[in-house]
Amino acid sequence: MPLSRKRSAELRALTERLRIARHSGAPGGHRTHAEQHPRRPGRGGQRGLALIAAMITALVVLCAPSAVAEPPSRMGPQVVDSAAVLSAADERQVLEAADTLYRDHQVKLWVIYVRDFAGMAPQDWADRTSALSGFSERDLLLAIAVDDRGYWLDGTLPEGVSDSELDSLLAGSVEPDLRDQKWAQAAVDTAEGLGSAMRGGGVPWGVLVLIALAVIVVAGGLVLFSRKRRGDRNRAELTTARELDPTDSAALARLSLPTLHALSRERLVEIDDAIRTSTEELTLATSEFGDTAVTPFRTALDAARAATAKAFTIRQQLDDAIPETPDQQRAMLIELLATAGKADRELDAQVADFDAMRDLLIDAPARLDALTRDIIELTARMPGSETELARLNSTYPPSVIAPIHDNVRMALERITFAQTNIDSAHTALTQPVGQQGGAVAAIRAAEGAIGQARTLLDAVDQAATNIQQARDGLPAALDELRTDLSAATSLTEFGGADLTAAVASATAALNSPNAETDPLGTFHTAVTADAELDRAIAAASDRKLAVEDLRRRLDRTLTDAAARIDAASSFITTRRGGVDAESRTRLSEAQRHLAEARGLAGSDPERALVSAQTAAELGGRAMQQAQASVRAWETRQPMSGGSQSGAVLGGILLDGLLRGAMSGGSRRGGYGGGGGGYRPGSYGGSSGSRRVSRGGRF
Repeated sequence: MPLSRKRSAELRALTERLRIARHSGAPGGHRTHAEQHPRRPGRGGQRGLALIAAMITALVVLCAPSAVAEPPSRMGPQVVDSAAVLSAADERQVLEAADTLYRDHQVKLWVIYVRDFAGMAPQDWADRTSALSGFSERDLLLAIAVDDRGYWLDGTLPEGVSDSELDSLLAGSVEPDLRDQKWAQAAVDTAEGLGSAMRGGGVPWGVLVLIALAVIVVAGGLVLFSRKRRGDRNRAELTTARELDPTDSAALARLSLPTLHALSRERLVEIDDAIRTSTEELTLATSEFGDTAVTPFRTALDAARAATAKAFTIRQQLDDAIPETPDQQRAMLIELLATAGKADRELDAQVADFDAMRDLLIDAPARLDALTRDIIELTARMPGSETELARLNSTYPPSVIAPIHDNVRMALERITFAQTNIDSAHTALTQPVGQQGGAVAAIRAAEGAIGQARTLLDAVDQAATNIQQARDGLPAALDELRTDLSAATSLTEFGGADLTAAVASATAALNSPNAETDPLGTFHTAVTADAELDRAIAAASDRKLAVEDLRRRLDRTLTDAAARIDAASSFITTRRGGVDAESRTRLSEAQRHLAEARGLAGSDPERALVSAQTAAELGGRAMQQAQASVRAWETRQPMSGGSQSGAVLGGILLDGLLRGAMSGGSRRGGYGGGGGGYRPGSYGGSSGSRRVSRGGRF
């Protein structure tokens, strides 16, 4: 076994002292008496033999393995060679590999070589050294005991490195190096293997160039090559995207839409699986430690579940039939990834505390006994579940029991898997302390399998109850459907296509022939059809009420418009001698709109209402303007007009001079004398009934 540098130096010094001491008794290079007579050693020869014996003893002591244990301590340099197994070149090689890993991925690999782990388990020794060194989540410690022939890699597995990749690295590269005493190469392979796993697979550009040249020759292959290159680029981008911080919106915004879509689906699957697993683990922990102890973990799980639900809602909006613009999609996907990342961190923040609370090795034997009892209980349920499943198979068509038709078989598979893991856990517990970690994974696997087996059997037992509940509720659902169909009959003219479709679906559900053979499906169809019909009826009812309200408002508006027009018409007729053209124009338009409103009332009440409102407004304006015109006429009359003025204002007497002038001197008799004055009006055109004055506003 190689000596340490310190021991080698001590051995060289001791050897030199012995050489000097040996020759100090024979100055001048002359042989001693003992050398001349070896068969009769004298006092000087005895001294030489004693020195040789002392040197041999020292060599044995120095060459023997050190009995001093090497306990955990704080790391100083990044590479510590307490076992003195590295040359200076080896140490530089390890440091260069560690520096490359940190420069490329910001993961710092610490390496320490010791003779032994001071009687501690490798995991405990490495864990204690990491704690004393104050390592963070980006620090990894590779501890190697060259005499104990043990090693341990301690720290948080970097993002981008899977458990299977790490296992392959350790078993395929690191452990063979250590077996061959390639101490430096073991550390180099660790650093390079981690870096390679974090980088992921790259695109072989040389191959792509060759393919591109070949595709250029074959014109039809150009499309295939283009698609392959795009796919490789998307996969490479997706590999890089997996390492991004989900809260780094700027980095996510630089990704392509296909990559964002693919990444969002991956994250949703991952976080949904994590929540389901965490739910199962929390249920077990609650039964063991009580509600109070698991409150922080339940709070974190509820928060993660809420965030995940929000992320799924965003994904549904992206997948529905309503299209979004690329910018809208990008914003929604970035929000989805940030939300899912928040949910993931809610759970990760509690992992250490949860594992500390639920250390499965503390009472592993008792847990295994409880799991065995669970298996016995579930196995005893199997015959009853098989019988119930057979009864359901013989009673209902395959579509009814499709969700549970293989539950019993799957439950048996879970039970078998759980038993295998229980046996594995028992075996792991027989190992020395520090090597029992396999029991933890086996116990958890058994717990999960037993929980799923129980759920599968419960679903079979619950199926009959669900079917019976549907059968019991079906008559009431069908009665309500009939009632709603009757109500829909009176709303046909207001329902439109929605009501027609809902009535058709409800009628089909009401006449379904599967009520006996498929009560669950029939019940669901009836309930769904009734809900759709209710919505259509509500919409049609609203439209009917709106139409009725519109007609009421139209009737009131028509009444108002007619009254205002009649009033204006009466006022103008009895005072037409003093009313100008403007008010008469407003009245004429009002009468036209009123006639139009009455004509549209039956076919288009909305347009009729607009015309009626216009007629009422114009009738009011006609009255106002006629009143103003009359007031202006009255101000121009002499103070003693009397009855004659009233007759002129009412249009009974016309201005004869004006009439005569316009009719060419023809007169039919009139009031007054001579060739002028006022005369009564008569049937005829404007020349026979000319107004006696002009007026207007100014």
